[in-house]
Amino acid sequence: MNPDAPVSGVTAADAAALADLVARYALYADERDIPRLTGLFTPDGVLVLPDPPRALGPVLTRTGHEEIAAAMTALESLTMTFHALAGQVFDPGPEPGTATGAVACVAHHLSVRDSVSDSVHDGGPTDLVWHLRYADGYRRHDGAWRIARREVRIDWIETRPVRRVRGREGER
Repeated sequence: MNPDAPVSGVTAADAAALADLVARYALYADERDIPRLTGLFTPDGVLVLPDPPRALGPVLTRTGHEEIAAAMTALESLTMTFHALAGQVFDPGPEPGTATGAVACVAHHLSVRDSVSDSVHDGGPTDLVWHLRYADGYRRHDGAWRIARREVRIDWIETRPVRRVRGREGER
């Protein structure tokens, strides 16, 4: 396969680089590697987040590495996250060196409560699941693809009980 052959107007090489960028965002979020995660954005990058349960659409705007990093520290309050990418489509952007992307993701947010009773799942671990889509704009910056704008839209939310969590009660 020719790496420069267009795939929906985006070269295969660019599509592979954009897919890697999107996967690294999920990985760095799950690892809580905020410096590497914010480095995936252009210096003037924009992250527009929902405000669940009040708003499932993108309503909270964070601009630049510092504001994005501050927003992403919310992940640290969770026991664990797991961002499963479900699909992605990339298209050329309106200007040279830009592209757009539609990315589907199922984001698991695990919370372990210390209380004896929880109204949802009797105090056990809980998985708050967001079925979401990222509407992305990408731009080449210093020779690499970066996220210029990411809007997060939650389609629906589930809450699930969790039976066991690795690392608890002496598990490996």
